[in-house]
Amino acid sequence: MTLLFDISDSVATITFNRPERRNAINGEMRALLADSLQRVARDPDVRALVLTGAGGAFCAGGDFDGLRALSNEPAEASRWRLREAHVWVSQLAELDVPVIAAVDGPAYGAGFSLVLAADMVLATPAARFSMAFVRLGFVPDCGGAHLLPRAVGLQRAKELMYSGREVRVAEAKELGIVMEVHEREALLARAYEIAASFTAASRTGLGLTKRMLNTSFETDLRTALEMEAAAQGVAVSSDYARAAVAKAIAGEPPTFCWPART
Repeated sequence: MTLLFDISDSVATITFNRPERRNAINGEMRALLADSLQRVARDPDVRALVLTGAGGAFCAGGDFDGLRALSNEPAEASRWRLREAHVWVSQLAELDVPVIAAVDGPAYGAGFSLVLAADMVLATPAARFSMAFVRLGFVPDCGGAHLLPRAVGLQRAKELMYSGREVRVAEAKELGIVMEVHEREALLARAYEIAASFTAASRTGLGLTKRMLNTSFETDLRTALEMEAAAQGVAVSSDYARAAVAKAIAGEPPTFCWPART
């Protein structure tokens, strides 16, 4: 199977599983990814999602067979093909649960865009990133032109997209694309450590926070404050918040605790 999906202890995992093709995206993988994201979105018991790749690669972007077909299609067919992909791109970016990308090896093209759609990115020293679309005469897709400027700023995003150059992990961390760097054998353990911490957090509170952050670059202050007031009204009235406040008043430690990096 080209994509593996699992839920264990309230943490979902999506693994791109075409290591012989560096986990390049084909039609089957797109369909399985869309289905897996829907399952995460609809399951109230899932509290975090880990996104990773098998065999020393994250995702090398679009499969060459698919790219060949794409280049031979009329413009309108290509447009509709991407619109289908945009459904799961939006769903990934807008999931109410934190998404942690664990990146080893290449994350190129659409693979890089998927990394940028995550909330937190962990990587190995072997990770590398490229907006490789320019090499084929394509434009960035899967939300890359929207997401990359928000991570690195407009000027640097232009440079990375216009050049298609490879970004190694040290630079990716400096630019703010990568949050933490870990050796390969420790990468998933750290991703699951962070993901597991969210099982003790409020899905409602985190989901509302994520929605406010996702619109923060396009929202004026007045609108942002109104969104904040509405979101806080929902959050503070939740059973989770009532229990957390009671614990705080009683001097008890909070249920949620962020796992410090060791």
